[in-house]
Amino acid sequence: MCAEMLSIVTVQRQSKIPHLQSMLTCLDETALKFARVWIPDPEEVWKSAELLKDYKPGDKVLLLHLEEGKDLEYHLDPKTKELPHLRNPDILVGENDLTALSYLHEPAVLHNLRVRFIDSKLIYTYCGIVLVAINPYEQLPIYGEDIINAYSGQNMGDMDPHIFAVAEEAYKQMARDERNQSIIVSGESGAGKTVSAKYAMRYFATVSGSASEANVEEKVLASNPIME
Repeated sequence: MCAEMLSIVTVQRQSKIPHLQSMLTCLDETALKFARVWIPDPEEVWKSAELLKDYKPGDKVLLLHLEEGKDLEYHLDPKTKELPHLRNPDILVGENDLTALSYLHEPAVLHNLRVRFIDSKLIYTYCGIVLVAINPYEQLPIYGEDIINAYSGQNMGDMDPHIFAVAEEAYKQMARDERNQSIIVSGESGAGKTVSAKYAMRYFATVSGSASEANVEEKVLASNPIME
């Protein structure tokens, strides 16, 4: 997946990263056969595979069957002896909130975002109160006034993930608590930070009834060198 990703967050949140080795205490060793795992790949980053033989503590090689139809002997790192990450059940793939996944680790996150982006053309995904966005490098018809009105007054979890949902949550808390709110937009260069900030400002200008929506967007773009 070549698209850049950014995160829009108001509070940082940590998640546990389980892998096969950490599950040995709650799974019978004989049940590990046919378990689906993720293994590193130089081209695809991560590949899905299935265990063909029970794992026993001390084994140095795992016999795997790749989704492409090939069998593979996967040699464990002799230093770390770390086992592959477990793959989530298919029923959970494509969830709009990453915290709903049984296993939350790098390959699970990337796969879920990939499925949502490629199969469903969805660029936004929640991770708890964090919004993960993928830059599609094209204009999408999901930022019009009708969409703004749909998110206005709604709770963050009641609607599909969207920058407008984050903006509405900040706007609602500001009006209710009469306290300043912060939206942190982070990501690599080209991930879409400035555009995301512009859409958030467009939302604020629209729901507040401001007549200078265009001027607000222009000010955001003009402040880009300072933000960078």
